[in-house]
Amino acid sequence: MRGEGSFAAAGRPGRRAVLAGGVGALFAAAVGACGGGSGSARSAAPTMRAPTPVPGIREGVFSLGVASGDPLPDGVILWTRLAPEPTAGGGLPARDVEVDWQIARDERFADVVRGGTQLATASFAHSVHVDVRGLEPGRDYFYRFRAGDVLSPVGRTRTAAAAGTAGGRLSFALASCQDFQNGYWPAFDAIAADHPDLILHVGDYIYEYDPDSRFADRRHTTPETPGLNQLRTLADYRNRYGQYKSDPALQAAHLAAPWVVAWDDHEAENNYAGLVDESGDTGERHQDQAAFARQRAAAYQAYYEHMPIRAQLDPGSSDLRIYRRLTFGDLLTLNVLDTRQYRTPLPGAPADGIGAVSLGRDNTGGTMTGAQQEMWLVDGLRSSRSRWNVIAQQTMMAQLHGQLNAGEVLTNLDQADGYLPYRRRILSAVRDTGVSNPVVLAGDIHCAWVNDLRVDFDRPETPVIATEFVCTSISSQFFLISEDFVRENNARFNPHVRYFRGDRRGYTRVTVTDAEWRADMRVVDTIDERSAPTSTDQTWVVEAGTPGARKA
Repeated sequence: MRGEGSFAAAGRPGRRAVLAGGVGALFAAAVGACGGGSGSARSAAPTMRAPTPVPGIREGVFSLGVASGDPLPDGVILWTRLAPEPTAGGGLPARDVEVDWQIARDERFADVVRGGTQLATASFAHSVHVDVRGLEPGRDYFYRFRAGDVLSPVGRTRTAAAAGTAGGRLSFALASCQDFQNGYWPAFDAIAADHPDLILHVGDYIYEYDPDSRFADRRHTTPETPGLNQLRTLADYRNRYGQYKSDPALQAAHLAAPWVVAWDDHEAENNYAGLVDESGDTGERHQDQAAFARQRAAAYQAYYEHMPIRAQLDPGSSDLRIYRRLTFGDLLTLNVLDTRQYRTPLPGAPADGIGAVSLGRDNTGGTMTGAQQEMWLVDGLRSSRSRWNVIAQQTMMAQLHGQLNAGEVLTNLDQADGYLPYRRRILSAVRDTGVSNPVVLAGDIHCAWVNDLRVDFDRPETPVIATEFVCTSISSQFFLISEDFVRENNARFNPHVRYFRGDRRGYTRVTVTDAEWRADMRVVDTIDERSAPTSTDQTWVVEAGTPGARKA
């Protein structure tokens, strides 16, 4: 049975680890037509090999849980990592391990439809990515792994609706920014309890800072070079992911539904842009582009190793394409952007990212996506026939101006305000392509927003062309001086803001139908405890064909 379901040929993968189209027809010879409807002929269902103890594989080897992601109508990525000592290098010998996997229509695995064996290689931290294909569209599946004689937890995943499928319903959670040291993650327990079709995470899955927490059990792992408030090496990043992914609430959310992920800055370093490290870094903290490229290569490899993402990784390279497009029947197209890897440096290079509005306005050569990704996005908008069209990015698209003590009007140049000509190009494309029902999603800013979007925010009389929903953080702290300060400045400078709240952590729960987009702004009572109640603060609705949100 061993060779039939193997994702990788015997031996180590070469320079390139590929997760792409055809490799997902795993175990097709054994499965036959089992991917068809209830009336299709079926051959014998795939079964796992007999459990055999493997030296070094013991209980706890699945300490990081399991996950799935990037759903297609006929497939999904399945992920796990073997790591009995997740914050101490993983805890396995430096040899490859065969891992069996199964995916079934039922949680008891009485109706298994795909299965196989994949090599968890030491060179990729014993992580496993399986691109399963041949599944039915728009339905739930359950999956599990086994290493030696140890079974993993069982995860639930769901395929996307098939192209051409009209109507339907899609539910998902929008989340970002989970600073482990700042508190616990009851929001993830609430997301798991929602049983969404999808979880969309738009960045800051880990934070790179040195150990410093008011909670004894939430102190960060110690990097190889403490005192820099940075991670530098592949081992640093792997141990930090091991710590974050050990959290039971995060594991529960991964078990509950497939994820679509994109990084922001903290997965590498705060406020980095392209190959330029954080503005304001001096001394040992500052790196030239060659040194930062090595750090970014380590960060990107660790990200790949720990995410259920369909991507291609060249080990040692500082490049990894993660921008991609997913469709859900005729209901929704999801454009997932990467606004870190290709962006130009922050104009003026302010140490804290805050600067004069004029710096962003005059940034004519600036970009957050790079030319190639921008063209890809615009072409996708132009050709889309979906009812709803989503741009998921990391930082807020809408204008956010403020004034402190009657001084100069300032903005966060790390957001789209720092790249104003670029923003006008993107929003002009949204308007000029005539794409149906555009919505922008973002995170990063640790507070929740609903914003009207227009091409020129300085002309509030011009038409609203789209709505932006920004989720608050899972646990990262609010940093915009005070709620009153933000509300006062919104009233003076930002009339397009329909909703703002910064004092609570949480997520945004979205339900999409042909007729409407409904967004619940979910807040948790406290992050000082592992378990806490979660409630809906407000609900906002966008009606199909009518740009702009209204309070439900």
